[in-house]
Amino acid sequence: MKTALTIAGSDSSGGAGVQADIKTMTMNGVFATSAITALTAQNTTGVTGISEVSPDFLAKQIDAVFSDIRPDAVKVGMVSSAELIEVIADKLTEYQAKNVVVDPVMVATSGAKLISDDAIDTLKAKLFPLADILTPNIPEAEVLAEMKIKSVDDMITATEKISKAYNCAVLCKGGHSLNDANDLLFKDGKAKWFNGKRIDNPNTHGTGCTLSSAIASNLAKGFELEASVERAKEYISGALGAMLDLGKGNGPIAHNFKIVDNI
Repeated sequence: MKTALTIAGSDSSGGAGVQADIKTMTMNGVFATSAITALTAQNTTGVTGISEVSPDFLAKQIDAVFSDIRPDAVKVGMVSSAELIEVIADKLTEYQAKNVVVDPVMVATSGAKLISDDAIDTLKAKLFPLADILTPNIPEAEVLAEMKIKSVDDMITATEKISKAYNCAVLCKGGHSLNDANDLLFKDGKAKWFNGKRIDNPNTHGTGCTLSSAIASNLAKGFELEASVERAKEYISGALGAMLDLGKGNGPIAHNFKIVDNI
């Protein structure tokens, strides 16, 4: 069985972060391992607490995984401090990690910035150049490309700028009132659209984590990048289409939709 490592924060409500990553990797046919960057106290209505791990302990977690069950792909999610980002970059370099998917969680859907300028600078300098693919949403792509994205043409321009800056593929996720569920992949100087079906489901907590983990899972299994993106979007559509409705706020998606009939 192929394996994948998620390096991200824990979501106590189970819809995003490491919990979403592990569910997604399992449902996409790979064995999931994890290195947790922070504990969060959160549910569908918001986050009430965050406790980061120490850089030394994060390094020990990554060492433990790579030295025993070496991952065929790595997904990196939200990391809020420069010190932890440096640890991740150093360890991915040390172990010559392959199929690195970085979800640059920097800006909330509301537009609020989630990490410090210092941490963003470290992401850009240390981690992004190690990525095979970045998966920003539109607000994050605006930060990385240093431009506003108001149109489809803007998405193309921004994604090309990011790809050239970090020498990696970039999947700019649609939505955010622009382009519905259509995502844009820029790779090797070429742009390709992945059209998605707009699903009228208000519960979307963790979709970004889930998409990047599904891409990593398919890369781990040996699929090419374009096929991995296509398969990941199909999985997201199924999980959203199951119309799970849990919690009082922005609820999680049904990661286990493929096996619900067996329950």
